[in-house]
Amino acid sequence: MKFLNLILVLTGLITLNTSAQTKVDTPEEKLEKDRKAIKSLAGFYEVNFNYGEVTAPDPNYKFSKPYESHGNEWAEIIVDEPKRIVIQHMLAINDTTVIKHWRQDWTYEDTDIMLYTEGNAWKKGHLTPADVKGKWTQKVYQVDDSPRYQGYGTWSHVGAHDAWQSETDSPLPRRESTVRKDYNVLNRGSRITITKDGWMFEQDNKKIVRSASGDKLLAVEKGYEEFTKIDPKNFANAQKWWANQKSYWADVRGVWADIIGSQNTFKVQTMANGKLLYETLFSLGDQSIKEKWTTAQNKEKIKTALQPYLVK
Repeated sequence: MKFLNLILVLTGLITLNTSAQTKVDTPEEKLEKDRKAIKSLAGFYEVNFNYGEVTAPDPNYKFSKPYESHGNEWAEIIVDEPKRIVIQHMLAINDTTVIKHWRQDWTYEDTDIMLYTEGNAWKKGHLTPADVKGKWTQKVYQVDDSPRYQGYGTWSHVGAHDAWQSETDSPLPRRESTVRKDYNVLNRGSRITITKDGWMFEQDNKKIVRSASGDKLLAVEKGYEEFTKIDPKNFANAQKWWANQKSYWADVRGVWADIIGSQNTFKVQTMANGKLLYETLFSLGDQSIKEKWTTAQNKEKIKTALQPYLVK
């Protein structure tokens, strides 16, 4: 009888364990797991950037030198809504210099998407509800808050392993755009994986020559951006700078949203009147803080400043 009871107990434990392993999250539970994973991208990090070309269809292609860099980066959640999370990144250099860096907007089951074409131009795309069911779009923006690329995919949570991936076209990264003229589109294959110490941004990127006759593959590169959590005390100056600047940059985002929302296609040139776009907006931000401009004043001056950079 004792043996029979032991068998029954073990059978019950196995059944409970199997049920736990095969439990399917409700849509609400899955959404909350997604949100938790996305929000965990925020924090204070040391970042290591590593990129290298790994293959090319032309046997005579000369591979570029691998790219390595590192820095301290603070990622701050600036919008936290049920189906929209916005994370602003800031680079901190020796706790004396702050560079407003890239931004990532996460939107849930979003049927609107901006698709990069070429020559710093985008076109508006529309996805079906079936295309985006259960999926999140990552919308990445430049340091000047102009668009960079947008891709959508599903967050997976298997065995406490949180990951997301997508594929989309983008402009050349700054590390390439200043030195390369032999390709004009980067097809990004992105994978984000949450780690115990931060997160990994892994990329399989295709360097594409896009022309009227179609796309030609130039080379493929692997990229790793490793975000490792560090002490927040390294970012005291960055936090102080952002506290002063965040209202102005909220107005910049608002102006860009109006521009993007009102056009099916648009193109941006990064240089006008001898100044880069980000230089113009950064200078305007400093002036706004110094002269205590209102939101209305900010938006008026931002609209005026952007006009020379928008290609009609």
